[in-house]
Amino acid sequence: MSSPIDLHAHSTASDGVLSPADLVVRAAERGVRVLALTDHDTTDGLPAACRSAQLRGVELIPGVEVSATWAGRTLHIVGLGVDADNALLQRGLTNIRSTRLQRAREIGRMLEGAGLEGAWDGVRTLAQGDVVGRAHYARLLVLRGLAADPSEAFRRYLRRGRPGYVPVQWADLDEVVGWVHQAGGLAVLAHPLQYRYPRAFLRRMLAAFAAVGGDALEIVTGGSTAEQVSTAATYARRLGLAGSLGSDFHTLHPPWNDLGSIRPLPRGVVPIWERGSLLSQAALAVPADVNAPG
Repeated sequence: MSSPIDLHAHSTASDGVLSPADLVVRAAERGVRVLALTDHDTTDGLPAACRSAQLRGVELIPGVEVSATWAGRTLHIVGLGVDADNALLQRGLTNIRSTRLQRAREIGRMLEGAGLEGAWDGVRTLAQGDVVGRAHYARLLVLRGLAADPSEAFRRYLRRGRPGYVPVQWADLDEVVGWVHQAGGLAVLAHPLQYRYPRAFLRRMLAAFAAVGGDALEIVTGGSTAEQVSTAATYARRLGLAGSLGSDFHTLHPPWNDLGSIRPLPRGVVPIWERGSLLSQAALAVPADVNAPG
């Protein structure tokens, strides 16, 4: 499974392992023709990624993944086609990064109490940009031999009820969607089925996203099963939302989260690139199987 369009990827500007320029290089090597750089709560990687994309014939979509709160739970909103110079968006991202930094310091304090010595200093070394997140702590826990892989690190240390879990209040959902729209972008609810919320709560969450002007659901992400794609597509059709797809690339492992390693969008879902002018006419000339049976 591979797609020439990947609209969700991270670099070292947030919690990815490849620099923005190297991310584009790998995308090109893997046959990705349209790539969105969507780092967590920052657009700092976009200039370098754009320069690299111009050299390699990749169309770069300027993006960002913004942390939001709805009903006391954290959601991630991917903004695609945003103007990175928009003042409202940048003020919001600055505030979120400040909140993120406070949380990261507290996570470090709690993990040090749980036996991870020098947690804060260690994670600052791993984080190459200004954004410090739980993924950095997960990698540190693996490096220190306290977890076999990042997934285990989250399960044992970083999720709700674990020793390194710190609750946080991000910006409200409607506020974040407003920032994206003010910056000329389209708002996508990232990986809606990966939050593992009860079905009734999930339906309320998706309806709330649509009600505040959300544009699309991320129907396909790295590791999505056929059943998950079908379920997400059904929700999108019911709510009149477009569909997006992206690997959510962070690291070179596992392989199912690699750039372009995603199922195609199923038929019956309006691709997000048909909403507005997200892609150029040249980029729209993608193989027909990007919108596959389903």
